Amino acid sequence: MEIRPTTDQDRGVFVDTMHTAFGLFPETPAEDGGGVWWSALEMERGLFALAPDGRPVGTAASYSFELTLPGDVLVPVGGVTAVGVLPSHRRRGVLGAMMRHQLTELRARGDLLSVLLASEATIYGRFGYGPATSTQQLTVPRGRAALAPSRAPGAAGAAATGADAGSVEVLRRAECGDVLEAVYDRYRRTQPGALSRPPRWWALRAGRPPVAPAPRYVAVHRDADGTPDGYAGYAVGEDRTLTVDETIACDDAVFTALARFVLGHDLVGTVVFKHVPPGHPLRWQLADFRAGEVGKDTDGLWVRLLDVPGALTARGWFADGELVLDVQDPFLGEHGRHLLTVRDGRAACVPTDREPDLSLDVRDLGTVYLGGTAPSTLVRAGHVRAHRPDAAARADALFRGERSPHCLHWF
Repeated sequence: MEIRPTTDQDRGVFVDTMHTAFGLFPETPAEDGGGVWWSALEMERGLFALAPDGRPVGTAASYSFELTLPGDVLVPVGGVTAVGVLPSHRRRGVLGAMMRHQLTELRARGDLLSVLLASEATIYGRFGYGPATSTQQLTVPRGRAALAPSRAPGAAGAAATGADAGSVEVLRRAECGDVLEAVYDRYRRTQPGALSRPPRWWALRAGRPPVAPAPRYVAVHRDADGTPDGYAGYAVGEDRTLTVDETIACDDAVFTALARFVLGHDLVGTVVFKHVPPGHPLRWQLADFRAGEVGKDTDGLWVRLLDVPGALTARGWFADGELVLDVQDPFLGEHGRHLLTVRDGRAACVPTDREPDLSLDVRDLGTVYLGGTAPSTLVRAGHVRAHRPDAAARADALFRGERSPHCLHWF
């Protein structure tokens, strides 16, 4: 199986091959590309799998993103996308060959991590990816959407109900592209699990709303000085359901102010927040707790460690301690035992021959890496082995993040 890199001249064939693999048709000719999800493809990061006669039978690509780690650390990552094999050539090792080639290339670029959004949950674990973030949908009937007054004393309690000194302005999507770009970039730098949206994504209108050109209203929140610090992009359907595609807020008070705005929209029967982080306080702020119906709880970003010591020392930490991790990487045929030592928020990670505290697959290390899943959960699930009675609890304390990881960027 020959794997070769793609170039800009391959864009049309790449897009057609990729769509054929998924049984779809391109929304617009490959030469145009503006306003569709694949228009931001970086063809120098693409791969073709070629049949013996030279025809492309598989595609894979990656975007150049920054990922925010716990501790507000930004690292470059490859965002894997456009992975597909023609139906006529599946189950012949094509996918495995492309994934191995791609991981080798990403390592050569110096990336510590690779990330993706999985079309099917059973595909990418065997290549070392683990689900690291999750997201939920919150549905609130308009007639039961009142927010409760704060029960916490003092100014902090008032802020929690959205009683800030800011303002909300309604704009059309076409009027506020620069504002959205700036606010999102500010937000993603402090949100673990968030990915950058490079300027070309906004310029090409690539992805899903509010990046895409689909008609949307945008509620823009400004602070007391008039600086934009949050937005909610939404549309009202024929069934009078107001759907919020994306809520971006630089703090909880801004999120609450935006939620209060959309929940108070007239002539609406239901408000749907499509992507809410697990454990978000909005449901608890409703006067009627049962009014907030949680649904579509699903995985978000999948993470794959390419350099275990490098990735572990890159992120911030919020407890001191040490663990010996015995990590297997079956797909790449690698194995390492690492002593992780954390002091004052920073980690050292070195090879060791000490007995392990935890034995785990690299995919499970990817799942716990951002702090969204406790290692003890995977111990209880039978995927991670704890060699000492206190090992899982120590791992939980170490890997815990300061905020739940969440990824809103779709690619």
